[in-house]
Amino acid sequence: MKKEEGPEQSIMVEKMFIHPKWNDNCVSCGNDIALLKLEKSAVISDKVQLACLPQSGATLAHNQPCYVTGWGRLYSGGPQATTLQQALLPVVGHSICSQSDWWGSSAKTTMVCAGGESKSACHGDSGGPLNCKGRDGKWYVQGVTSFVNGQGCNTPQKPTMFTRVASFIPWISETMAQN
Repeated sequence: MKKEEGPEQSIMVEKMFIHPKWNDNCVSCGNDIALLKLEKSAVISDKVQLACLPQSGATLAHNQPCYVTGWGRLYSGGPQATTLQQALLPVVGHSICSQSDWWGSSAKTTMVCAGGESKSACHGDSGGPLNCKGRDGKWYVQGVTSFVNGQGCNTPQKPTMFTRVASFIPWISETMAQN
């Protein structure tokens, strides 16, 4: 985060598109997604690659392996990461995640739960990707890091909550087409 290594690219954001139903007073209400239009395209290289968008409505299997990446805190109240962090977070199926002793009604079908054992996203990771490898061998951005438990990161039975990208493909397509 604090030193230049060579492959990084700094690109300014030209415009931000926040989901029209987003309510910043109610993160667990959902719609925690925005699109950023960059001033110029990133240069693709061996270190900078694209990830695919999932098909509209696509679902993830319970225990499917996915990876969160981010620059957030290393643990609750801990220091910010100085190097990009990555963690394997298996998907927790909605039928489990929405149980009362898990996330209950805070777990919407427009969200993905992942992790909940020993690893999670943490404060400062919000907005980052949950990437999952598809059967076709390509990587898909299946989630956008949304929130963790108020008691702290890595709380048992409180997996990290992600916005389910597949639920927002129509909005993403429409927004991109208009801009």
